[in-house]
Amino acid sequence: MRKRSPTTLHADRLPQRKRRLVARLKIPPDGLPGSLSLTYRRCGKPSCHCADGQGHPLWSLTFMAEGKKRVEHIPQPWVDTVRQRVDQGRKFREALAELFVLNAELLVRERKQPPENSPKRTAN
Repeated sequence: MRKRSPTTLHADRLPQRKRRLVARLKIPPDGLPGSLSLTYRRCGKPSCHCADGQGHPLWSLTFMAEGKKRVEHIPQPWVDTVRQRVDQGRKFREALAELFVLNAELLVRERKQPPENSPKRTAN
């Protein structure tokens, strides 16, 4: 009996990993792209407290749309909600990227197997 290598064992788990990933991969309807960041700006009024201090806090959502960078200012009361929505978008993108890598690994695995009638396409 032929002993399996660790890479073969890893490759044998790819379809199961793919099924688990697809099962949990749900498009977040309110997910947001990009990143949320805090900066500080001075308003320019000489009598304002920011003239000598750190400045006024300013939250921004930065993302790409139609190949262009966009920056949208986020009101302070919205920050927690927007942060959650950005996290949802990031987690979805990471899961989708993992799915595409799994698909590529499965394709390479199929290519290395002896030829059959036609290439197989696995179902979701």
